Amino acid sequence: MLVAVMLAAFTFNTAENLPIGLLELISDSLRVSVSAVGLLVTGYGVTVAVASLPLAHVMRAVPRRHVLTGVLAVLAVGLFAAGVRGRVVGALSVAGSLALVLGVPVGTWLGRQNGWPVPVALLAALGLVSLMTIAVLLPTTRPEEEPAAYGMSPDSRRFGIVLAAGALSATGAFAGYTYVVKFLGDVSGLSPGAVSVLFVAFGVACLAGVSVTGALLDRFPQAALTTAVATQAVGMLGLYAAGTCPVSAVVFLVLMGGALGPVFMTTQNAMLHCAPGRTDIALAANSGSYNAGIAVGAALGGLILPLADVRSTFLVGGLLTAAACAVSPSPPTRPSTTRTVSSTSTPAPTT
Repeated sequence: MLVAVMLAAFTFNTAENLPIGLLELISDSLRVSVSAVGLLVTGYGVTVAVASLPLAHVMRAVPRRHVLTGVLAVLAVGLFAAGVRGRVVGALSVAGSLALVLGVPVGTWLGRQNGWPVPVALLAALGLVSLMTIAVLLPTTRPEEEPAAYGMSPDSRRFGIVLAAGALSATGAFAGYTYVVKFLGDVSGLSPGAVSVLFVAFGVACLAGVSVTGALLDRFPQAALTTAVATQAVGMLGLYAAGTCPVSAVVFLVLMGGALGPVFMTTQNAMLHCAPGRTDIALAANSGSYNAGIAVGAALGGLILPLADVRSTFLVGGLLTAAACAVSPSPPTRPSTTRTVSSTSTPAPTT
């Protein structure tokens, strides 16, 4: 069951990030500006941001198998017991990171060899495989019967702060990362071949980051969130300050990669703890908020690009991420009221 959802996560994460690797190829092919192609990332983010919360609300009584068969959404985390939520979120984040390790680099290489429509078509085929896997393997339980249906320590204030921190972090990350190919070529002076290798390095760093964070997430949820956001800020500001040196660019890009996946993973995990109502609605709200940040970030970078230079996208992105770090929630000062979990579920530990 978890493998089926991980395959879906790999697919949609590749779909979201593949345009970044193909940005200049699509720009040349369609004879439009790089900034205009960057709006593909914005469009994806806007779609998720607009659809997530209404869809989760409308589908709140529909079995997850049916929901995921239709949209391959993140709501399947609710199928797992409360005590392993962090590890489940970590597993899904590993699948998303594999999209950066394998999906984006391989798709970029195929695009350079055969044209950008080829990897897009292959990705569509993989989406069909994911669809069939979800339809066959996921159980047909009703959402209210799932052990993770409600937050373990409901806290409306903390919920809002996590949403804001995640959205700011995503805005900052994608203001720069959307145009990283141009940055590495124009600022760092790296060849297209070297950039392809760096995409793999970025993905490996992301995979390592989510693997380590996933192992620690259930024990240190707050420290994991703060560390991930702060590391992303350092990586982006480091790229702005020292990206003209190829070695420094590699170091700070890897640092940013090690943080990008864990940021979203830790905010999703926080939703499972502090959700003031149902966790599926909270997860959808967080996904929508984060993807709104992606959309705004990609659009913001596209606006900066013709007015300044590509380095400035990382400066603005780093400052926005630093702001996200500043608003990140502090550890709870008093125990929250913990919901009672039904006798058919695994007891939820107190945070």
